[in-house]
Amino acid sequence: MLLKPKMKILFQGDSVTDCDRSRENDDYLGYGYPSYVAAELKDMELTFVNRAVSGERVSDVYARREKDIFEVKPDIFSILIGVNDTWRRYDENNPRTAEEFETIYRGLLDEVKERLPGVPIVIMAPFVLEVPDKKHWITEDLCFKQDAVRRIAKDYADVYIPLDEIFKAEFDRHEDIYYLSGDGVHPNETGHKLIAKSWIDAVK
Repeated sequence: MLLKPKMKILFQGDSVTDCDRSRENDDYLGYGYPSYVAAELKDMELTFVNRAVSGERVSDVYARREKDIFEVKPDIFSILIGVNDTWRRYDENNPRTAEEFETIYRGLLDEVKERLPGVPIVIMAPFVLEVPDKKHWITEDLCFKQDAVRRIAKDYADVYIPLDEIFKAEFDRHEDIYYLSGDGVHPNETGHKLIAKSWIDAVK
């Protein structure tokens, strides 16, 4: 069990984590899975900080690492990143190879290991659900970044959460393809609760 009372947990990532969190008040975690995690673990006297930013890729997280990781000084570092490293290929014609993605991600975690020694790292796999307009994303691009995250997790993660597998299994159980997400990328309430439960089960 990684969690101990009075720890500070930092959530990093993109819109899947951001969820309109406050930029002025760390107490407001947004409407997504970080808030569900905090509510479920409220009796442990933990501090939760959400510094995710919508639309970001792994290079953006790396660029703001000083203010939004190292100045926070977390006791646990949790990150979910990668879907926009795929998405930008399709909406902006700005692709990023899996090799580039992996190099930047490893560079970020090398610094986390060096500057926050002993701080556990929780890595979550990026996911896209097989909705009609995004099925091709998975086989054309995202699957290679998911493979990269699995390799990274073996080298850096204290806890690895395969959200791609978890979401696919839940997705396949329901006739409604929008059961977990309206667009295949951003979870709805049910999707966020699934992430929160997966996070708590893995970390606690």
